[in-house]
Amino acid sequence: MHDFCFTIPYGLLVLVGGLVGYARRGSTASLAGGAGSGLFLLLAGFLSLKAFEKRRNSYPALIIETVCALVLTILMGQRYLETSKIMPAGVVAALSALMSGFYLYKIATGGNHIPSKAD
Repeated sequence: MHDFCFTIPYGLLVLVGGLVGYARRGSTASLAGGAGSGLFLLLAGFLSLKAFEKRRNSYPALIIETVCALVLTILMGQRYLETSKIMPAGVVAALSALMSGFYLYKIATGGNHIPSKAD
């Protein structure tokens, strides 16, 4: 499975979560953190997709994805430990931890598998 297949939906979820947090509670931290992280993830997913279309790996995109997921895991994990609230901190921390594992696996295995060109 290619990283952009998961990164784009993950980025959309984080972005929408930040916007919803701002709309419901007026939280500028949700807006900045969620929208900022979501946009970075969407950008990285798009870069990875475009590189894949050119039959290349995009290691900078994979690094951006991994860093965003690790930062979200740590920050939202700390918030969950402080508040014990499943939503949004626990859900975002768990999802980000899964994504971090996936990205680290992709880095360890050499990025996206580029199929050989059939003649």
